Amino acid sequence: MEVFKAMGEFEHEQVLFTREPAANYYGIIAIHDTTLGPALGGTRFWNYESEEQALTDVLRLAMGMTYKAAVSGLNLGGGKSVIIGDPGTPRREMIFRAHGRAVETLGGRYITAEDVGTSVEDMDYVHMETEYVVGIAGRSGDPSPVTAYGTYRGMKACALEVYGDDSLKGKAVAVQGVGHVGYYLCENLAAEGAKLIVTDIHQGRVDRAVDDFGAEAVNPDAIYSVDADVFAPCALGAIVNSKTIPQLRVKIIAGAANNQLETQHDAKAVQERGILYAPDYVINAGGLINVYSELADWTTDRSKRKAGEIYQTLLEVFELAREEKLTTADAADRIAERRIEKVGQLHRSRIS
Repeated sequence: MEVFKAMGEFEHEQVLFTREPAANYYGIIAIHDTTLGPALGGTRFWNYESEEQALTDVLRLAMGMTYKAAVSGLNLGGGKSVIIGDPGTPRREMIFRAHGRAVETLGGRYITAEDVGTSVEDMDYVHMETEYVVGIAGRSGDPSPVTAYGTYRGMKACALEVYGDDSLKGKAVAVQGVGHVGYYLCENLAAEGAKLIVTDIHQGRVDRAVDDFGAEAVNPDAIYSVDADVFAPCALGAIVNSKTIPQLRVKIIAGAANNQLETQHDAKAVQERGILYAPDYVINAGGLINVYSELADWTTDRSKRKAGEIYQTLLEVFELAREEKLTTADAADRIAERRIEKVGQLHRSRIS
């Protein structure tokens, strides 16, 4: 892969490659845009098939964080990091201390947090080497409950748009992935009386959702074709694509996973099927809001209230999409880009 060409496609500012063989650490940090503030984004620990796949993932994720922060009204830029390796590795201190040293070299341009394959405990190891980390024990902690709450509120906004009523009572929701965020999302949905259909590659997680919420379990490949009102992707990305879209039997896609669309064309394909898509970086912004609370010194209640505003943000996205005949994905991008442009102009006027 041509790295500079890949960076230039979406105008990333910086990519840092770091290796520490003694710690079995191989990491990539991508900074997409710092117009609004320092780049903030979690660290993903994943067993990538290739270095090219890891780079593609981190570039997409970093860009998504820029747009997520912008559309959420936060004073942050977008960045992300990935560690190439087995996320089931039991001895993790040296890996994450090495990662903390890599983060430290960026001098505050990038702030990390937990993500897929990492934990609060891992961030504590990172914190041994750098102050540029959020979501550590004793502070905002696990962002999953706030992410799930924001996703739940966003799903209600989708219901209002499609059904004219935001109640999810009696609605069938197919949840793909019932790990941390997916589990808390199920908890919110069950409390309102939604019917849950769940799947996960880890059987223990499925069993827990069945036991705790009375959910119906299906095989991973079957989740796309279940008869439901809402499909909630809460696992990895690129699962809304040319193969899965024809299988969907829902009116709404609203979940917490990042980069749910495999390509931008898929947003149009979903729309043509009469399915409302809640742009992932809008509906799942609760996690970013949660860790931002450390930087802004917000209380837990204030973070949750801010995550609840995802409801109104999505309604604005849907309105713009209708008015300008856009896909909801393009409408969300436009709102984010306008904020970045306006703030960028303010910065320029100060120094002119």
